Amino acid sequence: MILLTPLDLTIAALLVLLLALVSWRSGAAVERKLLWSAVRTTLQLLLIGWILKLLFDQSNPLWIALMATIMLLIAGREVMSRQQRSFSGIWGYGMGTVAMFVSSFGVALIALQFIIRPEPWYMPQYAIPLLGMLLGNTMNGISLGLDRLTSSAWEQRHQLEAKLMLGFTARDAMSPLRRDAIRVGMIPMINAMAAAGVVSLPGMMTGQILAGAPPMEAVKYQILIMFLITVGTGFGTLVATTAGTSRLFDDRERLRLDRLKKKVN
Repeated sequence: MILLTPLDLTIAALLVLLLALVSWRSGAAVERKLLWSAVRTTLQLLLIGWILKLLFDQSNPLWIALMATIMLLIAGREVMSRQQRSFSGIWGYGMGTVAMFVSSFGVALIALQFIIRPEPWYMPQYAIPLLGMLLGNTMNGISLGLDRLTSSAWEQRHQLEAKLMLGFTARDAMSPLRRDAIRVGMIPMINAMAAAGVVSLPGMMTGQILAGAPPMEAVKYQILIMFLITVGTGFGTLVATTAGTSRLFDDRERLRLDRLKKKVN
């Protein structure tokens, strides 16, 4: 494995600065966001690198559980913040968080216990990166699915109310919108699987190859991870959109769009 020096990272940072300069000169007006994101990713990754070093050295299940909980809570906040019209109150935060817990933690536990089988099963070198990949992709799927569900319900509120007056149940009235929301949440992973190895080389496989792993071993791990991520994203989106559909109606099956709040930009 070729070790990177601070000079190597500085050269990469200069390329980001060059891109920011080009953005400023062209009037694209994304240079501030670009630079702030670059600073954030540097600080966040350095911090997580330091934390992971401590976890790897100690391998304490309590610290690993605490790290996993913090990751889940932050991901739940990101799900809510990425929606144009999120649910108000605790539902806005809890819906995505619970869906990610059910899907990502469930899939990660199955993978660690029955597929990868490290000793012990909670070995942080496997548990934390696996859970991180699952949470990150499931977070995207759930946020996209919920955003499409709530936005479509708001835009088609008159059609939904007309269906209810004609005798449709809330489930039947929302069925096309829910199916579309699930499809939107799943599109990124379906595209990623379809393009893997043909259009793109996935990040985990590339990282393992750069670190010196045999290509076929890296490929097998990448196939496993993509299947796990897809399953986690699919089940998470399904749980979130099902809960979101129920939340849009009250016990008398009346459409309750007052339970949504518009994002203030």
